[in-house]
Amino acid sequence: MKNPRRKFIKVGTMLGLGTAFMPLQFCSPTEKEEQQSLSGTSEEKKSKLQSFGIQLYSVKDEMAKDPKATMTALAGFGYRQFEGFDGGKGVLWGMEPAEFKTLTIDLGVKMVASHANVFENLDAQAANAKEAGLEYLICPWIGPQKTIDEYKIIADKFNKAAETLKSHGLKFAYHNHDYTFVNLEGLVPQDVLLENTDPALVDFEMDIYWVHVAGFNPAEYLTKYPGRFKLCHLKDAEADKGDGEERGVLFGSGEIPFTNIVKESIDLGMEYFIVEQERFVGTNPMEAAEKNAIYLKNSFEF
Repeated sequence: MKNPRRKFIKVGTMLGLGTAFMPLQFCSPTEKEEQQSLSGTSEEKKSKLQSFGIQLYSVKDEMAKDPKATMTALAGFGYRQFEGFDGGKGVLWGMEPAEFKTLTIDLGVKMVASHANVFENLDAQAANAKEAGLEYLICPWIGPQKTIDEYKIIADKFNKAAETLKSHGLKFAYHNHDYTFVNLEGLVPQDVLLENTDPALVDFEMDIYWVHVAGFNPAEYLTKYPGRFKLCHLKDAEADKGDGEERGVLFGSGEIPFTNIVKESIDLGMEYFIVEQERFVGTNPMEAAEKNAIYLKNSFEF
């Protein structure tokens, strides 16, 4: 997920909630076939996955219109974890922490984390997040730095933010983009962040898509730093389409072998698998969320 403030400017008006929430049983035969074609084959050998979640930024317009209805629909698709973001009304979408926690309990989901500005008002954010039942606050964006020393300064800020969150009973993580995998001064900035942060305090969320389009093998990178990545963003990438976000596609129609990556990552300490869809071709956000959930249900054992 890129900087939300930048990306909101680029987002057009999406379809209304009424159409987006239409479940499979109300689809036409053609629409069912299209969805089932994305669901994987039952003959494939399945690996074990306890549950999966969704980054609510994937349905940001729907969340802005009616967060409770949107979350209810997503839970109905099979998502058992949510990861939030600050959509302008805070990471709880204007709800009080106790109200938000009650909603997630009623839906049978866990609000695992939220992307947030961890460098401002962190104590207040942490207090609300803890009361709402979150486990993590995640730094989603630092931007490309000009020198390795600047990345080391960022790493120190991560350590300090993590100490603050720990005092509130929460955890800290950083979500990568491609720029931390671009060689700088002979080093990989992501390595610098990992090697200059306290493993007991600072976790990482691997965006598998951005690692892949940056030219790295996600599974190999996870093996290099076992136990440091506790969360990940699952998304697929169209082949040979450049190195930006324009390669995002629905699960099963891209080139990333994320089912294998998931299987390997579980043994390397990965705990949360969060779907994120940022590009929509021939579909809308809620339909994409449902299709991705169907694919995961048919690709893994639960």
